[in-house]
Amino acid sequence: MTYGRAAVPAVAGALLLTALLWWAGASVNALHLQGTAQVLGPKAVADLEYWLNPWSYDPPESVRLGTLAQGGTGAGYLALYGTAMQIRFAAVFAFFVPGALLLVRRLPPVHRRLPATLLALWAWGMVAGTLAVTVSAPWMIASQGRGSYRFLPQLAGMMTAGRQILVLLALVAAVVTVLIARITAKGAGELPRAVVPARAARVAATVGTLVVAVSLVVLSYQPVAARIQTVSLSGALLSEPGDFLRQWLLLGGWAGPAGTSIGDWLLYRAADGLLLAVVWCALRWLPGLLTRATVPAMAAGSVCATVMGLLAGQLLRMAVDSTGLAMLYGPVHVMSALGTGVPAALFVGSLAGVLAALALRWAGGRAPDAPAPPAVAPESPAAV
Repeated sequence: MTYGRAAVPAVAGALLLTALLWWAGASVNALHLQGTAQVLGPKAVADLEYWLNPWSYDPPESVRLGTLAQGGTGAGYLALYGTAMQIRFAAVFAFFVPGALLLVRRLPPVHRRLPATLLALWAWGMVAGTLAVTVSAPWMIASQGRGSYRFLPQLAGMMTAGRQILVLLALVAAVVTVLIARITAKGAGELPRAVVPARAARVAATVGTLVVAVSLVVLSYQPVAARIQTVSLSGALLSEPGDFLRQWLLLGGWAGPAGTSIGDWLLYRAADGLLLAVVWCALRWLPGLLTRATVPAMAAGSVCATVMGLLAGQLLRMAVDSTGLAMLYGPVHVMSALGTGVPAALFVGSLAGVLAALALRWAGGRAPDAPAPPAVAPESPAAV
């Protein structure tokens, strides 16, 4: 598929995702209407407000309190908050378009690729939203009047803000993007799959999964994670990078079965096993689904596979904990863990995809050049 055909669904999906997030943020005031707490419940209203506030142009209470600082002049803090939101929504569009463009071009939703394209675009929508929150976080921190105080821990705390509503809206944007991509793919040619030997695909999937396993099993082990947490650097803004590093390096967190039954411990570890299984299967099938298994396409696909693996593991944990948590806190609170770990999935998944692409080429997974079509001899006059 050409860039021109792939750009139409990518831009349309980015516009829709940006508009949906703006609409979600503008809906926060509806939670304050009289009777909303009686209908939804006070806990559900508080949870929904926490989900939607990062996408709202109305400044939260922390910013309103910050307007009283520095001699009582708060116009500058409100302006910084407005700038942060403008950067946030513009960044959602700017980050979604190139990723969706690459995915739609290399993974067009034709020839039984539609489920894979839909899941990949859904994951990339979550990545784009998380990156948008991250790049706009410095302005958001400064708007609260304490930008120089523990900057990296504050940045780490804001990186995954608004992720729960992003999971749902990214799915809507992915569905629309895929539908438009199917229309634009008509007349684009055969769009064949890459020819990849099974052995090379298995080697690439194993290499990529091992990279993800290092983060999920080794770095996420509690003693190792504690060492990462206590890393210190010189400098005012970079003095406490532990929380920031954990956000980008750790896909989970686990310890031994101390104080719990081995059955419950294994049940929770099943979510980690599901993540690795999703990543391996996705990387095993991905080279054969792509029109061309390039390094950027493998990296983007690996990021999306890691995000989907995280989401699958979180849904499994929700199913395990849903009965008790729903009775105590309500059904909305059960979904509060959705979207966790996307920054680490972006970093670890990119590295896994690059190494998987290199392993694919080393194992002989490069598709052979297509033979030239046979020349057609002109008809002789005698045959007319």
